[in-house]
Amino acid sequence: MSAPWITYRPNLKILDCTIRDGGLINEHGFDDEFVRAVYDACVAAGIDYMEVGYKASKKLFARDKFGAWKFCDEDDLRRIVGDNPTPLKLAAMADAAKSDWRTDILPKRDSVLDMIRVAFYANQVPEAVDMIRDAADKGYEVSANLMAASTVTDTEMDQVLEVIAQTPASTLVVVDSYGSMYAEQVERLVKKYLEFGKATGKEVGIHAHNNQQLAFANTIEAIIHGAERADASMAGLGRGAGNCPMELLIGFLRNPKFRIRPVYQVVEERLLPLSRTVEWGPYAQYVITGQLNQHPRVAIAARSGEARDRYAEFYDKLTGEEV
Repeated sequence: MSAPWITYRPNLKILDCTIRDGGLINEHGFDDEFVRAVYDACVAAGIDYMEVGYKASKKLFARDKFGAWKFCDEDDLRRIVGDNPTPLKLAAMADAAKSDWRTDILPKRDSVLDMIRVAFYANQVPEAVDMIRDAADKGYEVSANLMAASTVTDTEMDQVLEVIAQTPASTLVVVDSYGSMYAEQVERLVKKYLEFGKATGKEVGIHAHNNQQLAFANTIEAIIHGAERADASMAGLGRGAGNCPMELLIGFLRNPKFRIRPVYQVVEERLLPLSRTVEWGPYAQYVITGQLNQHPRVAIAARSGEARDRYAEFYDKLTGEEV
């Protein structure tokens, strides 16, 4: 085809991570009206999945310090979506070493959730395998999200993918946790994930962070090279620099099943007011941690302190370089 940008990929599915990833900036303290507004926008926009939050351990995270979407208990979910009589599928993320997944993830027949997204680091593969199998045995669709992929060596990556490809996970997600990747890295990883996953029929997804203002571009790059799943959030809401903006992604995909106006409406009515009280976006500290391939926690701390606008000082602290 000489002009692929005027058509669309009908099999590509979008996951909205506004509440899950966005909750990392406010301890998942969204009120019911905010979550319901995002849910309604996802339904109206024709989005395929909504990631409502985490299945986090109440032993590690005190319920009185975090909002309901840190835990996604069934009563809280159903208070928002009822029995979810819509085509929108609901997802929750379970972190290795931070989730009581054996007990807190109910059998699918008892839950309104459809998918469990298992998040893990390269050194947590044994637990991740058990988590994936447990969720699949309970009846869920499962994705495997290897975090901080930009820090994993080629040898480690091959070993991780060899093992994870044999699990019941239906999707392997390329996760640019630090927002450090460029197009060439995204291309290489998507192709590698596809190669390992093809024998067991797995799809590949992309979850991009916007530290270097490349989340949208890298998401496009992943799609070009065969990714069939893409994560995005309304107005790019997410930890630190945020994620790929949903309104940009839908506009790019050109699939007539997606409607962009409901996204702009919830951005106007919910995300814009939120931006006046909490902060996200590619501020200089996040750009620097992205360029250095470092976790953004130090940038988050810097943005919350008195030195929030001392960019050169932050750069010197991380690099040891001084004028």
